[in-house]
Amino acid sequence: MKAILKNILGFILYFLVWVKQSVTPRQFLILASVLVGIFAGLAVVALKGFAHWVFLFSQYIDRILKLPFSNSILPVIGIFLTVFVVQRFLGGQIEKGLSQIMFAVARKKSILPKRQMYVQILTNSLTVGFGGSAGVESPVAITGAAFGSNLAQYFNLSYKERTLLLACGVAAATAAAFNAPIAGVLFAIEVILADMSITAFIPIMISAATGAIVSSLFLSKDVILNFTGNQSFEFHEIIFYVILGLITGWFSVYYSRNYQRITEYFNRIKGAYKKAVYGAVFLALLIFVVPTLFGQGYESIKVLSGDNPSELLDETLFAGYKDSTWALLLFVGLSAFFKVFAVGFTLNSGGNGGNFAPSLFAGSYLGFLFAHLVNWLDVIRVPVASFTLVGMAGVFSSLFHAPLTAIFLIGEITGGYSLMVPLLVVSSVSFAVAKQHETYSMDLKKLAKKGDVFTSNKDRNILSAISLDEVLITDYKTLSPDDGLEKVVDYISRYKQDYFPVLDAENKLVGVVEFDHIRDVVFNAFRVKYTKVSEIMEKPDTVIHFENTLYIMLEKLEQSQKELLPIIKDGKYYGFVSKIAILKKYRERLKSMRVE
Repeated sequence: MKAILKNILGFILYFLVWVKQSVTPRQFLILASVLVGIFAGLAVVALKGFAHWVFLFSQYIDRILKLPFSNSILPVIGIFLTVFVVQRFLGGQIEKGLSQIMFAVARKKSILPKRQMYVQILTNSLTVGFGGSAGVESPVAITGAAFGSNLAQYFNLSYKERTLLLACGVAAATAAAFNAPIAGVLFAIEVILADMSITAFIPIMISAATGAIVSSLFLSKDVILNFTGNQSFEFHEIIFYVILGLITGWFSVYYSRNYQRITEYFNRIKGAYKKAVYGAVFLALLIFVVPTLFGQGYESIKVLSGDNPSELLDETLFAGYKDSTWALLLFVGLSAFFKVFAVGFTLNSGGNGGNFAPSLFAGSYLGFLFAHLVNWLDVIRVPVASFTLVGMAGVFSSLFHAPLTAIFLIGEITGGYSLMVPLLVVSSVSFAVAKQHETYSMDLKKLAKKGDVFTSNKDRNILSAISLDEVLITDYKTLSPDDGLEKVVDYISRYKQDYFPVLDAENKLVGVVEFDHIRDVVFNAFRVKYTKVSEIMEKPDTVIHFENTLYIMLEKLEQSQKELLPIIKDGKYYGFVSKIAILKKYRERLKSMRVE
């Protein structure tokens, strides 16, 4: 079987090489976007199909075999299987989260490792398939991006084309996961590509459409999150949608910060299997109390937006209070606020997944809870189903800082745009609230702290893509404090250098000599003969530390009004950095990063 697959792959690549030689570069890029869309769509089919099958299997166990606590046991099995695969076959490490895609675009020239084309599918299917509280959308987006990146590398495409195909993979995976091609296109542009031209839309749109078609051919509507009911909106309800936007914005801040705290807690635990034990036990307890935290949670969202939401209480600790509205609301509230802990335990204990599905889960539960509380006040009646759906857009928008994607994603999965006005209101308000408290999206926060990527600031993003080695000056002649001024004059006459670092015996920077500051001394023969460097050197007003980012370096150069500044590493002189060199590299990188 392996030999057959290898032969098929070889034939396809041979055919593509022939095609590439027979068509224009633009035409080949269109063909490549179709292939990326097909692959990403198939990845979504495999992951979502398996996750849905395991969910049905767990329900079968509950109904037929009557095994106790099965919903709590299965995620534990999934986490340990994932950890075993990672430790045994993947070298003990696996990259998680969409942040690695942004990091690849900003710092790795859009190059993703080949193994990302299969490790995400393998590990995520074990985690989410067995009921881990996470989503499949982020892993398949990484899978699609990796396929686009590696396809471009195989055919030696340029950085622009490689970035575009990477974005095509993200768009296709997102479109296939929700059967929402417009949302897929917007997500790739809004989150992955900070700067692009209109012509770049075409391959991304084709890839997203292809992914959606593949998904719709193989996946039933039961697997994909979709809603067929009629949603209503009246303009007198708008104030309540504004309030919902505020609530979902604040909730996303709560979600992001608590997830970060859980991550920091697990980072202090040493040993992969020890982490798995801690996380799996906590997750099992949570699912035992709140069974809706099992898996992606899409099935429960459909129940919540349906005609009989009290079905959520079946076979739970709240089953005896099924007829109580307050019991249902308490259960819904617990589900929403505990979701971040379930996701945190799942992913930080060794499981693999994303926060796409959890954000939609929490948003729908918040919308449902808020609408019921408004109706309880009996001042006005609002449509609970509509608020349930719009709440999803609120949390997604603020958590991922992607309001346009949120608007059209919910618009597409609801089968129409009757809720467009409330979607616009809730997504924008929620995003504004979250942006006020969290500068970066949840996926970018960790990278932003390290100074690795800044997609919300184009200048920082471009500068972060430039390595220090590209602008570092290490060939400057150096002086010691005991050198005579004659040596300085000799250096000035022989080398194109007018700025000299003065170093002691331990290579520490003790001063600098600038030609402009010593002109009077240099042209005085008597002083040249009898003056030492220690008498004319100056203490540098500003130095740059090796750990500083290029953005900070450029800021220091601007503030000091110097063309050059020395760099210190581990307390010792390391070299110089030039403002002219940084700006030159910035312009070159800006030109190369434009996707056309």
